[in-house]
Amino acid sequence: MPCKALLHATQQAHNPMLCRQPLRQHIASDRASISSACPQQTRKKRFSTTAASTVCYSSNTPQAFDTGRGKIRLPTQGESVVQGSGGSDTMLQELPKPPADIDYLAELIAVQQSGPKDIGFFGTRNMGFLHQNLIEVLSYAMVLTKNHVYTSGATGTNAAVIRGALRAEKPDLLTVVLPQSLSKQPSESQELLAQVQHVIEMPHNNHLPLAQASRLCNRDIVARVQQVICFAFHDSNLLLETCNEAKETRKIVTLFYLD
Repeated sequence: MPCKALLHATQQAHNPMLCRQPLRQHIASDRASISSACPQQTRKKRFSTTAASTVCYSSNTPQAFDTGRGKIRLPTQGESVVQGSGGSDTMLQELPKPPADIDYLAELIAVQQSGPKDIGFFGTRNMGFLHQNLIEVLSYAMVLTKNHVYTSGATGTNAAVIRGALRAEKPDLLTVVLPQSLSKQPSESQELLAQVQHVIEMPHNNHLPLAQASRLCNRDIVARVQQVICFAFHDSNLLLETCNEAKETRKIVTLFYLD
């Protein structure tokens, strides 16, 4: 063992009976033994000796040591400077990617800080009197705070939104988009729509079934607004489809279930 040879050389160095020439021979022999135990490394080398073995490693080359439970890789000097002490494979981990919803939350904050915005109201026709009153108050408050309200011309939710917006006495902040021409709307809806200043008709959809025309109308409203507020039941398939499409286009969607 190199350590044993080095000990032998030290004992001879303290023995006055030995001449210097044999001592030099023993030291040269010990250095050759240590060099054979550790392979030649580039640049600066460091040695760590234990009772069982001699470990040789370089500060410029990554080394792996077997601890009995698996190999541990030590970082090089350059990795330690750039990455810190966590440069080893067992400690260095990639940071998780931010969730995709961060972009959505950033957009939400930007819209909330931008002041008044365009809001689309959607909802079912089958709605009780109390729910209609609540929606009417909400629409009234939105227009009072200078938000532009978009809705369609059906009974129920749409009628409540129109009544609330008209109460605010700001006709330029209410736009009603009809799925077909005005003449195709129910008589009670036509009386209410007569008070609306901005009504957009879609006569080119008159030949379509009402469900299909309503789907196209909802898409048109979603394209015009920044936020969607919807009142629906869990089986309101068309309204839920509209909300999903709005989410896919990064609109802010607030969905209220009535059941």
